[in-house]
Amino acid sequence: MFLEHQETMPQTSVVFSSILGPSCSGQVQPGMGERGGGAGSSGDLVFQDGRLISGSLEALMERLVPTVDYYPDRTYIFTFLLSSRVFIPPHDLLGRVGQICLEQRQQLEAGSDKVKARLKSFSAKIVQLLKEWTEAFPYDFQDEKAMAELKAITHRVTQCDEENGTVKKAIAQMTQSLLLSLAARSQLQELREKLRSPAMDKGPILKAKPPAAQKDILGVCCDPLVLAQQLTHIELERVNSIHPEDLMQIVSHMDSRDKHRCRGDLIKTYSLEAYDNWFNCLSMLVATEVCRVVKKKHRTRMLEFFIDVARECFNIGNFNSMMAIISGMNLSPVARLKKTWSKVKTAKFDVLEHHMDPSSNFCNYRTALQGATQRSQMANSSREKIVIPVFNLFVKDIYFLHKIHTNHLPNGHINFKKFWDISRQIHEFMTWTQVECPFEKDKKIQSYLLTAPIYSEEALFIASFESEGPENHMEKDSWKTLRTTLLNRA
Repeated sequence: MFLEHQETMPQTSVVFSSILGPSCSGQVQPGMGERGGGAGSSGDLVFQDGRLISGSLEALMERLVPTVDYYPDRTYIFTFLLSSRVFIPPHDLLGRVGQICLEQRQQLEAGSDKVKARLKSFSAKIVQLLKEWTEAFPYDFQDEKAMAELKAITHRVTQCDEENGTVKKAIAQMTQSLLLSLAARSQLQELREKLRSPAMDKGPILKAKPPAAQKDILGVCCDPLVLAQQLTHIELERVNSIHPEDLMQIVSHMDSRDKHRCRGDLIKTYSLEAYDNWFNCLSMLVATEVCRVVKKKHRTRMLEFFIDVARECFNIGNFNSMMAIISGMNLSPVARLKKTWSKVKTAKFDVLEHHMDPSSNFCNYRTALQGATQRSQMANSSREKIVIPVFNLFVKDIYFLHKIHTNHLPNGHINFKKFWDISRQIHEFMTWTQVECPFEKDKKIQSYLLTAPIYSEEALFIASFESEGPENHMEKDSWKTLRTTLLNRA
């Protein structure tokens, strides 16, 4: 199995260009036309080894807009559209793109050589840019200002191809797709609001143990692999609702040198919060399932079951669920059950904890993640493509990149090298989220995982102390305080 052979997993660094194709390396491509020349300094853009590393905001915006002889690299389009929101709201960027388009059109109309053909070619490229923008970042167009700017640009370019209507047809298709994406997100957000808070079982006043007949996870699913597959279903469904601009909120707060608030600060996005809540709920569910079991023998079985589930999650490539399960078993109410743990065969658990060892910046986990990433890139089946990283570690990596590199260089240029790095990681994450789950969905198991009541922290400790009494002065004081608090509350 994947876990058993982890030590032989090859390591690799993900090459951004291999994800987007040979024309998308972020470097100057021959034959594509070019704004501002090659290596070195060129006006307000600076290149190093053919790669754009810095520039003024105005120059970077101009580089985004096509000409008759030039179309921006797809990697540049994604990176600039993603990072630009740190410096300028999307609707303002659209407005500036519209102005540059108008200036380009006026220059073309002033010429005498094949004006119609050149205008048609220019219009097609503008529509292609807008198509890529609306597909990659459809939610930039949620507000009326952005839609108004989009309509203004598309109206201008439509006039350049009034004879056969090719451009007009492409714009209509683009607009329809955009509206469908916006409607889908609106419906998803409404559904998420309804399912916002999981059921919380605070337990009885003191006797936190449930009736013996009450259903537990083993009564719903006793196969670790099947449960790991259903957890992977839930992970992929939830992570699929996260979008690049949501992740950019990590770095797009008010900067001391940036005088505006970006869209991420104005419109609250629930995707990141919801996914983080899922991790916490899964951890608490694991702790609840263990602590509420009355008999030590059954608690031992429950712990060994979740260890096997975490192991299967690792084999699948679902590191987020694996970490949540381990976190649940390491919560104090579970970890203190020494008599129960003494009966558990912990060899598998020790291996799992080794992979999640936080030393050296989670070096062991990162090695496993690289192996899973390479497996995904070489995969022949959907099962091998699954990579679900530990989300809070991914977020910390993005935040760290943001904190150690400034947005601006001393000359006032935007530090575009920083945003290449951030964009590469976000794009890789987004590639993982697009994998279709190959496992058959079990509604009964998923319903239990998503709706089963979970104990509050107080109820977990009560259940834990009732299973195995306090062993030292600190635990005795905690138990006494809990009893007093709950009795007074009653």
